[in-house]
Amino acid sequence: MFVSASASGDDWRHAIDTALDRLPPASAAANLGFIYVTEVLASNFTEVVERARAETGIADWVGAVGLGVCGTGAEYFDEAAVALMVIETPPGGHRLFERAGDAGTPGPASAPTQLGSLPLVVLHADSNNQNLFEDMETVSQVTGGYLVGGLTASARPDHQVAGGFTGGGVSGVVLAPEVRLVTALSQGCAPIGDVHRIDMAEENIVIEIDGRPALDVLRVDVGEVLARDLRRAAGYIHAALPVAGSDTGDYVVRNLIGFDEERGLIAIAAPVSPGDAIMFVSRDAGAARADLGAMLEKLKSRAGAMAEGGIKGAHYISCIARGPNMFGGKNAELELVRGTLGDVPLVGMYANGEISNDRLYSYTGVLTLFV
Repeated sequence: MFVSASASGDDWRHAIDTALDRLPPASAAANLGFIYVTEVLASNFTEVVERARAETGIADWVGAVGLGVCGTGAEYFDEAAVALMVIETPPGGHRLFERAGDAGTPGPASAPTQLGSLPLVVLHADSNNQNLFEDMETVSQVTGGYLVGGLTASARPDHQVAGGFTGGGVSGVVLAPEVRLVTALSQGCAPIGDVHRIDMAEENIVIEIDGRPALDVLRVDVGEVLARDLRRAAGYIHAALPVAGSDTGDYVVRNLIGFDEERGLIAIAAPVSPGDAIMFVSRDAGAARADLGAMLEKLKSRAGAMAEGGIKGAHYISCIARGPNMFGGKNAELELVRGTLGDVPLVGMYANGEISNDRLYSYTGVLTLFV
């Protein structure tokens, strides 16, 4: 019921035709396709999707132009590449939407309240969308669903597909609760100090932490060597905002975007308020590998408890700062996934930000398994 393929080529025709040639025969009942292309093929995205429609006979496709794309054990970046996966959903089991208010919910009219019975929403959001968080909230509210996905970044206005071609906002597919799945997130940054309390803040400016100037607290946490030149360290030292009520120590990472050394202020890429928790983290390849490995084992165990015939397929959204930049070599991240899950059909993209539940993350990987 789930088959996938990926390929690169000399041009868009070569890439999609090679991917389609590699695609195993799908069930005659297959009715939904996921498709991603690299930015190299952005100007030919519509042709790629139409070729996939014509060759498979599947009308409903959802996907986007990614900063990179991935398939089973494979990653593609600065080359003409396509990744696709074809699946079968039950009657009424999915609904495509091209804008936030049109998301709706397939299946029963009353929204389920059990977490295991929520619809899943695969969401693609344009990085240039000024109403991103409002649109994410709208989709969450109108579907009652659990959101997974990522931010797209392309010069083309029509770089997303959800039935029709779109861009500038959000689009995607809602999968009914009858489509059985599990999902989890893997962090790419490791804490380098304690969790602190913000005492004073204005918008995205952190003024005081734990009764001290915010910059003094940051200097202590990062250590003497990095504290000598915080502006150079800002590329891999970040602020993290712990998620209230999380029983897994979850946190969202936001970039440090400025310092005021005279007044001891820190500017971060998110609004904060007095009373919020904050800590500092660093990009760490070893910690990222360990966290991804632990997440894969837990997710595989959860999937095994639900699956009757094993894992059917996988959807993966990873940060563009991960991949070879973090895991050391092309395909290293996806080989880690394949090493745990085996040759499970997989499709996904590298994004400018990752979505899990109703939150926007950075430097993470969001994996969803169909069971």
